[in-house]
Amino acid sequence: MIISDTLRLALGNLRQSKLRTALTIMGVSIGIASLAGMVSLGVGLQDQFVGRFMQAGVFDAITVSSGNNGGLPALLGGRGRGGRAGRGGRGGRAGNAPADGAAASARPEPPALDDAAMATIKALPNVKDVFPNIRVPLQMHLGEFEELGTAMGVPMSAKDEGAFRTMSAGAFFANDTDETCLLSLDMAKRINETDPKSLVGQTMTLSYTASTSTPGAPAPMAMPAMPGMPNLGALLQMKRVDRAYRIAGVVKREPGAGLGGFGFANVMIPLKRAMEIDAHVVRSTQALLTEAPTKTKTYQSVTVKVTKAQFTEDVEDKIKALGFQAFSINDALQGAKRAFIILDLVLSLIGSIALAVSSLGIMNTMVMSILERTREIGVMKAIGASDSDIRRIFLVEASAIGVLGGVAGIVLGWVVGRAINFGANIYIVRQGGEAGNLFSLPWWLIAGALAFSWLVSLVAGSYPANRAAKLNPIQALRHD
Repeated sequence: MIISDTLRLALGNLRQSKLRTALTIMGVSIGIASLAGMVSLGVGLQDQFVGRFMQAGVFDAITVSSGNNGGLPALLGGRGRGGRAGRGGRGGRAGNAPADGAAASARPEPPALDDAAMATIKALPNVKDVFPNIRVPLQMHLGEFEELGTAMGVPMSAKDEGAFRTMSAGAFFANDTDETCLLSLDMAKRINETDPKSLVGQTMTLSYTASTSTPGAPAPMAMPAMPGMPNLGALLQMKRVDRAYRIAGVVKREPGAGLGGFGFANVMIPLKRAMEIDAHVVRSTQALLTEAPTKTKTYQSVTVKVTKAQFTEDVEDKIKALGFQAFSINDALQGAKRAFIILDLVLSLIGSIALAVSSLGIMNTMVMSILERTREIGVMKAIGASDSDIRRIFLVEASAIGVLGGVAGIVLGWVVGRAINFGANIYIVRQGGEAGNLFSLPWWLIAGALAFSWLVSLVAGSYPANRAAKLNPIQALRHD
């Protein structure tokens, strides 16, 4: 029996019992819709999670800190490179102090994170930009609004990247010399809740306490410092400085860890201006009295931007080889990726339950078809059909049910997913969130669902096909 005859007989048999075939296909479609819908939900949630980081521009960013301070491990809860501190060995015995001191002196001094170090890092392959993470304490004043906070320095290279790709209102800095600033949408709403976009073009006063003379300020009073005594003369150099910054735009999303270090900032100013303020600002009176001025400016952390996200890990390893501490969002996402894989597996198992039930429907349909066509099978065997021909006919019927049910299930799953996504987005927007695509149906999921539907139907039809192939032709012809 040739293939065309097998297909014609199989499809003709399915058309003879249209209602039963339609109900079986519907059962398969519900199973596939459940499977595809569950997995598409997991894929959609993963895309939303990863997509937000991609939009924030943090996958191609590495935060670098020096090993001579708390740095990243301290901020992340680790101990850093210094090991145990403030303890003299086991039980804190004083006798162990010299040994610990000798061990500490034997450790190599971590390199300083200064302009020379930034130049060395920028010379590494696949590095696009390197800039310090500058945050300065300020007092913000606009009309009746007044608040203490921090301003973050933003380089001009951040234009049209990450959080600055789409602005809620206004535009990015025109250059790094103008005294302009950007506000986060949350800050703008705190200033003007009814119409935050109207703040663009207005002037905000940024005030800070300077420890040295600033442009327009009188020369500081000199006072010699006594050995072992606080630098009391520095107190006489403190002066409040007020700067008028024009609001250039309102950022829809606050920049994350890929720009500006850790945490968020509600006010952003050009990096050049932030570095000028950072050179004069007084962060605390205690630091002003106790810390001696240094000739070389060092930074707590810097951000390294790579040319492409796939080079992040390689550049991070090279930075660590230079003696610095480095951290990228890819490190933190490894656990999240594993969690999403487990979530996809669990959702797949839940969705497969309905498909397993529908496979029993396929088996039942095929068995009923054998009982109804026993005499027909006997006739085919009597005129020369082999066992493999009979088996092939029933397997083709089961495969057709599986493929048709798979196609209908994918369409049904997509329609239901769109409906749920539409309703969920309405609720999310009303709660102040941002609408997104919670269900994602990529091509590999469509192909996998069709292949799985065909495979399940083939397995379900194997027993009826073997049963039909083993029928005795004489007994089949005698069957009523």
